[in-house]
Amino acid sequence: MLRPMLDAAKTLNKTLAKLAFDEPVTHVYNPLEYAFENYAQYVDRFGKPGKRAIFIGMNPGPWGMAQTGVPFGDAQMVRDWLGIRGHVGKPKKEHPKRAVLGFDCPRKEVSGSRLWGAIKAHYKTPDKFFERFFIANYCPLMFMEDTGRNRTPDRLLKAQREPLLAACDQHLLAVIDYLAPEMVVGIGGFAEERAKLVLEAAGRDDVAIGRILHPSPASPKANKDWVGTVKTELSELGLCGA
Repeated sequence: MLRPMLDAAKTLNKTLAKLAFDEPVTHVYNPLEYAFENYAQYVDRFGKPGKRAIFIGMNPGPWGMAQTGVPFGDAQMVRDWLGIRGHVGKPKKEHPKRAVLGFDCPRKEVSGSRLWGAIKAHYKTPDKFFERFFIANYCPLMFMEDTGRNRTPDRLLKAQREPLLAACDQHLLAVIDYLAPEMVVGIGGFAEERAKLVLEAAGRDDVAIGRILHPSPASPKANKDWVGTVKTELSELGLCGA
């Protein structure tokens, strides 16, 4: 196993376990705890150093990484294309509207289906993509309100948000240091901003920064032609066809 990546994740988990989140957040899922086996398989198979670029998402979706432990991890894509299927436990406090069913989850993660589907269509095999690239999430926690509504990390109360961001910043830097990419690409503006702040604070001007449109169905632009838009953005970053 690639111990530095997994050790960094375990260190992050220990820090996050000490944090408290209050109303309007009522439920917090950490798939890096209850689905760590799958994340470890993902890192062990695909997390080799020397990447052209790493793509960074914000945090887990309820039908993606929250189910499988893999970033943007739509269950079908993770199981059938990435070839990962390990143990998935349960969060400490499960919301009845967001049950963790692991690879038996019948719902599609739209963001994950779009992202991994486009990668599959272009690269055909996972190994070809991961030779040069890697996908990670900035924050491993999913936050929900009492209704089951998702609350993203940037919308947490300041007192709860700041220690969370500090821990996730440290973890992101550890991932960057180990994978040694030429570029970090935020999947969406939030991830791009955090990566930029982390690299600037570390004095890492040797790593370029970029951004692509997030595949979330909440984005009208993503619902029109996400693949076409991202191809243009990747071309502008010098990554199209890589």
